[in-house]
Amino acid sequence: MKDLAQRLWQQAEQCRIGGSPLTAALLEGATRDLTAGGVVADLLAAHAAEPSGSVPSLRFAGSLHRLVLERKAPELALHYPSVGGTAPVQDVWPAAERACREHLEELRHLVALPVQTNEVGRAAALVAALSMLGPGPVRLLELGASAGLNLRCDAFAYDLAEGVVLGDPDSPVRLVRPWEPPFPASPQLPPVVARRGCDPAPVDPTSTEGRLTLTSYVWADQLPRLERLRGALQVAERVPAVVERAGALEFLTRELADLPEGVTTVVWHSVVWQYVDPAERLAVDALLDRTGRDLTTGAPLVRVSLEPQRVGTQDFAFQLHVQRWPDGTRVHLADALGHGPPVRWTGATLAP
Repeated sequence: MKDLAQRLWQQAEQCRIGGSPLTAALLEGATRDLTAGGVVADLLAAHAAEPSGSVPSLRFAGSLHRLVLERKAPELALHYPSVGGTAPVQDVWPAAERACREHLEELRHLVALPVQTNEVGRAAALVAALSMLGPGPVRLLELGASAGLNLRCDAFAYDLAEGVVLGDPDSPVRLVRPWEPPFPASPQLPPVVARRGCDPAPVDPTSTEGRLTLTSYVWADQLPRLERLRGALQVAERVPAVVERAGALEFLTRELADLPEGVTTVVWHSVVWQYVDPAERLAVDALLDRTGRDLTTGAPLVRVSLEPQRVGTQDFAFQLHVQRWPDGTRVHLADALGHGPPVRWTGATLAP
């Protein structure tokens, strides 16, 4: 349990750095309660041996947020801006502790579910990469797609500067100044002609249950993120995308078996690699490389990823990489925050 307490405390610090004092205070209180053998120890004991990549801390925070959204924890809701709460952040833990005791059995079920952070802001990184691939059509495949919101990235608005807007200028999702200079020369989005994804536990963004699940994993005091999510849920109603229940290797083995001529197939994943078994990661890497090196120039294959890389002993940097075949060169194109913007260019470029 000592290791689990340390992970909760470290996640609290990351939340504070990431601009969520409410989630930080919640997890700090949970850490103290866990260490003292309180209700959090009872709730999370079964998950103490799970790998850190499964982030039980965020599953716990998301589970409590869900109770608030469902109006099951009115005292706790007073602290949650997502439902209009304004009570002091520093006083959140006593209310959270009482909510845990009152809803212990329901929370046991909720904290066992996987994290579903279908973060809309990460579309800024994906679109940055797509804008550099040229004008030809794109077939977009997403691994760990959750609800597939970012498969609709071209239906969002990207307000760059001086009246330049990529995507749909009338979109309910608007990312303002998502990229830091220098911008790519004359950025434009290629047409997305197909959008498919996979996830071990896909979420339907057009259902009440799906919308509730996605909202619960957004930190409750980050209202701009919640607004982006609401807009993306509106987009999902009118822009179809298929997300099937499957692992990454199973999905890609089928989808890469016959690549369409004249279309660039883009395999995209963001902050999901930590959830994939290491053996499957290696198998996916090998499949992509093998497929890419056997391709003709008429069916290009590109991998775009935004994944955390450890920097120093505790910090992480979210790095945007693009890998193109047949040569398989991997380029570190930009850095971003965990939830997306701003995307900062490294100065690297993609070879034609």
